[in-house]
Amino acid sequence: MLKTALAGLRAHRLRLLLTSVAIMLGVGFIAGTFVLNDTIQAGFTERVTADADKVDVAVLPKDPDGVLSEEILARVRAVAGVTEAQGLVRAPAPLLGKDGKAVGSVPTTAVSIVRGPLDRSTIVAGSGPGTDDQAAVLDENTAKREGFRLGDTITVLDGRQREHTFTLVGLLDPGVDQELAYTGVVGFTTATAQRMTGVKGYDEIDVAGAAPGLKQAVAAAAGGAAVVKTGEELAADLAKAAGFEMRSLTMGLLMFGVVAMMVAALVIYNTFGILVAQRTREMALLRCIGATRGQVFGSVLLESVVVGLIAAGLGVAIGYGLAALALAVLGALDVQLPTDAAVTPEPVTIAIGLAVGLVVTVGAALLPARSATRVPPVAALRTQAEEQTFRTGALRWSFAALFLLAGMGTTGFGVWGMPPGAPPTMFVVMAGGALTFLSVLILGPVLVRPLSAAVGRIPARLFGVPGRLALDNSARNPRRAATTTVALTIGVTLMTLISVLSASTRVTVWTKLDEQFPVDYMLAAQGREAGVPRSVADELRGEPELASVLQIRETPAKVAGHGYDIGTFHGTVTPEVVAGSMSGLAEGQVALLDHAAEKLGVRVGDTVRVTTERAGTVPLRVVAVLNGTNSSLPALTVAERPFDTYFDEVPDTTVLINIRDGVPPDRARQVVEAAIAAYPTVQLASSTEVRGQFDETLDMLLMIITGLLGLAILISLLGIANTLSLSVHERTRESALLRALGLTRPQLRRMLSIEALVLGLIGALVGVVLGLAYGWAAVMSMLDGAVLSVPVPQVVLFVALSGVAGVVAAVLPARRAARASIVGALAIG
Repeated sequence: MLKTALAGLRAHRLRLLLTSVAIMLGVGFIAGTFVLNDTIQAGFTERVTADADKVDVAVLPKDPDGVLSEEILARVRAVAGVTEAQGLVRAPAPLLGKDGKAVGSVPTTAVSIVRGPLDRSTIVAGSGPGTDDQAAVLDENTAKREGFRLGDTITVLDGRQREHTFTLVGLLDPGVDQELAYTGVVGFTTATAQRMTGVKGYDEIDVAGAAPGLKQAVAAAAGGAAVVKTGEELAADLAKAAGFEMRSLTMGLLMFGVVAMMVAALVIYNTFGILVAQRTREMALLRCIGATRGQVFGSVLLESVVVGLIAAGLGVAIGYGLAALALAVLGALDVQLPTDAAVTPEPVTIAIGLAVGLVVTVGAALLPARSATRVPPVAALRTQAEEQTFRTGALRWSFAALFLLAGMGTTGFGVWGMPPGAPPTMFVVMAGGALTFLSVLILGPVLVRPLSAAVGRIPARLFGVPGRLALDNSARNPRRAATTTVALTIGVTLMTLISVLSASTRVTVWTKLDEQFPVDYMLAAQGREAGVPRSVADELRGEPELASVLQIRETPAKVAGHGYDIGTFHGTVTPEVVAGSMSGLAEGQVALLDHAAEKLGVRVGDTVRVTTERAGTVPLRVVAVLNGTNSSLPALTVAERPFDTYFDEVPDTTVLINIRDGVPPDRARQVVEAAIAAYPTVQLASSTEVRGQFDETLDMLLMIITGLLGLAILISLLGIANTLSLSVHERTRESALLRALGLTRPQLRRMLSIEALVLGLIGALVGVVLGLAYGWAAVMSMLDGAVLSVPVPQVVLFVALSGVAGVVAAVLPARRAARASIVGALAIG
């Protein structure tokens, strides 16, 4: 049987080609994801190991928000065997751009650059600050974005918001530290970094030394307020922290790889099912000459094993190519990932790729192989395979109804019975969607005939005889047609779901933005630590171009042992009151947002005790509970005068501004910008700008997801092409007979193209219906106060592209059928 199976592979190698391509693409995507992860993780490890090799022992604060004092550094330096110890400073210090405003949405991070063997900075251009307190370095991305070059003068604010100028002497690479890559880096000497940040101490102390028991000795000197690690332990922690985001990215990519392999499995199942049906006489002859059912079963499985191994091996090779391409693209985009590591084959990755390809291929071929064992020996006497009839039994309807009811019930419970946005809610809705899809999968063959009749009605009328023949052919084998189209259905379902989810998210966020940002402009300090000086609002309130100015101040406080923001306001504010009243808010009274009131277990009339800076613990009576969903007020709101007695003079956290009717927005913006010109860290935002930034991010995310799902769509189209190609071979005599009866070659090609069009549209329509249903469920379960939005043009485009793609997939099979010899084809059998 081994020779027979290998001979069968050689005889049908062209028919298995597209199946192999489907496996190669799926395995290539998964293998490429693992290779990308392995390469970047290796780069992380290589970099942090190179840095940590310079450190024998590292001392860190036990409290993540704490610092190590000068006294601890002195005690560590006095330990026997310590050759050098340096304290590292790391704290915010805003860098000013060439426009005089602080760069970025968060302050840049000031770090100390030490000299000697403990220097862990990577200077890529110029030099470090050395001992020059008037020199500084920037990370290369910030310098490039802001247009700074070596030798330029840069301005940095200290902890008191005073400006200091420095000469830019070098550019550094932040390495694998994702926080520094996000905030940007400005590097100074240690003394300058402490002076600029106002930090009294160090975030880390690096130690060099070679004495035995150095870690224990340093730990004893540092005391209980510090944690001591070896260089190897520090490297492991840094690599773990740096690789977290990459692991999340890997899991996300693997999800798309799983979808691609699901679609590939359906293509394999359909291919082997058709091949077994076409080789009925061959299987029957094997049975006649003594082959057992088990041998027939084994021969089909052996074919799937060979196809799976060859395709998976090529897929692994493709995966390495995809990973190398992805690394090149990431490097060109200046993504802060170590993309310079060598792409090397890892045995585990090769094994995973081969195993996935083999398991999926063999698993998908099991049912076709089992059906091959049912071929009776008498089938060898037939001149051609009989057309399989399809019957809808009570068992199919029962299982379909069971899965449909279970899916709808599970989805309904997730949407209406669980809190939106919570991870368990999304998992429940996903489970409901999977159950519903299973019911559609079971009913697929039943749905093919009515859907093909509906979809193919117009082509049948437009294209005459070829159209009517195509319509009949599309529904003559419902099981095969359903399996072919379900692969495309998966891709279109996910595309439609993502489109509905993104459109609904966009509209929901816009609605909430209009509710939460019912103003023209908002002022806030960079990072919100420094605040907006109260004088800014006082100045703006006197400008005739502005209709209203609302100041909101808040600061952290302790209530019943829990941390909450307490604040006040100056101006007109009309929050939505759930209970009580905000009018006449006086000393000794407080208004709570509903979520804070619920967590504290209080209602109107109760008393909460708040720990303040200047007045100690003060009792406050709850006079109102506010809707916290769209409120710009803090968790606890008190009157303005009592707030100033409870805390030191707190600057405004935000200033909300409305333009007077009839005033041009450009003129009003100039007035606001003039008022904040003297305050570099005060940033101006408008609802239009916030909406634009969100739209840009959402569009980028949608483009990435669409590209990743494109692989599943491509594999499903290969499945359609493969099915048509095999069907053309199966219907060779039929096509020749049609040609003999007068059907021309263009008409034959048109018939097969219309058949592919009908199959593509069936898969697309079912996918659109499922995608709309899943999209609605996803929106309702993920977004609180969701507004459903259906992007009709996109959905119509998906359906149209699916039909066009089906026609394109039929080009080669139709061409092959039209070129076949009539006499030769009729002689087959």
